[in-house]
Amino acid sequence: MKTDSENWMAETGTLSTSVNGQAQGDQRSGRTERVSNLRKSYRQIRDMIVHGRLAPGSRVVEAELAEHLGVSRTPVRGALHMLQREGFVISASGDRTKERLTVAPLTKEDAGELYAIIGHLEGLAARKTAQLDLAARSVVIQKLRELNEGLRELGLAGREDPNLIFNLDLSFHQTVVDASAGPRLRRLLRAVKPQAERYWRLYASVIVEKLGLTADEHAVIIQALEQGDCDRAERGIQTNWLNGAERLFRVIDTVGERGSW
Repeated sequence: MKTDSENWMAETGTLSTSVNGQAQGDQRSGRTERVSNLRKSYRQIRDMIVHGRLAPGSRVVEAELAEHLGVSRTPVRGALHMLQREGFVISASGDRTKERLTVAPLTKEDAGELYAIIGHLEGLAARKTAQLDLAARSVVIQKLRELNEGLRELGLAGREDPNLIFNLDLSFHQTVVDASAGPRLRRLLRAVKPQAERYWRLYASVIVEKLGLTADEHAVIIQALEQGDCDRAERGIQTNWLNGAERLFRVIDTVGERGSW
């Protein structure tokens, strides 16, 4: 039979284990919440930048963002560091003790670099998609034709619906990527394409006038995939992005860069 001391030690030992377990659970819960707040803050701030609610060149104030998002300044600070690494936010010269962050401006130089990078990355995906077997390619080609026909009809009808046009164009390119791209290529594109989206959403009302040219370039890509021509499919995607950059440049020359000084 256990003594009173042994019973007491057993009970306190169990209690200690229970308390420690609860403490560890609380710590894990706290870490999970912090990570969740960081990811949420990152996504929300990035969306604000991409959709122009944080205008190019505007100052980014940590405290104001924290209040707007309903979180502490810690996850906002972490999110801004991530966005700074990705090029959405830049550091400008401030006073001696405090860094001054601003939303990255939209410039011809930046757009040219972005569009060229995306063209090469998507070109790799197009090359791999062209190498799929005929049955798999046929499914992809049918979807691409439907999306491109939707774009062409909007252009012929003169419908200025930037959101619909953007979604159709995005779906066209994403279909090519989803058909064959590996996880690393997908991650690279997910990191860089939202930055190009900033240009589309801000200058969309003028870009849509050239929708017929985009549809023609898409048709070349579809034909190359149908024929299983890897080189032509890759060039077709790259050409589409490079020509898109040239069309964008002409718009920027007319209406000006945003947020640069």
